[in-house]
Amino acid sequence: MSNNLDPLSNPLNIQKIKEIDNLDLPIMQKHHVRILAHCLQILKIINADDSYELWDNDSLRKWCDNQSKIFGDRKFSDLFYDQLDSAAKKLNTFSERIGKNIEDLEIDDLVLLVERG
Repeated sequence: MSNNLDPLSNPLNIQKIKEIDNLDLPIMQKHHVRILAHCLQILKIINADDSYELWDNDSLRKWCDNQSKIFGDRKFSDLFYDQLDSAAKKLNTFSERIGKNIEDLEIDDLVLLVERG
């Protein structure tokens, strides 16, 4: 049995989920770290697809639109886009502040981001 979840259902693998669950943080901060980690993995997936460029608004919009076709729900695409765009901006700003490429952010970095508020 694989240690990874289906990437379409959850881009985080089991090890990352367990790593976050084992953090010595309040439950809300763990949840925030989990959301940021999930968004970061989605952004990496988008970047891995040669037809998209990471954090380009048009590319992010196209990717979200393609995902919403699964559900046939345009409102889903709009909400998904807004959330991913917000997370991408937050992650990008933070990565610049700590001098790392956004693609190189790790769980410890996300914890630092969440703790700094």
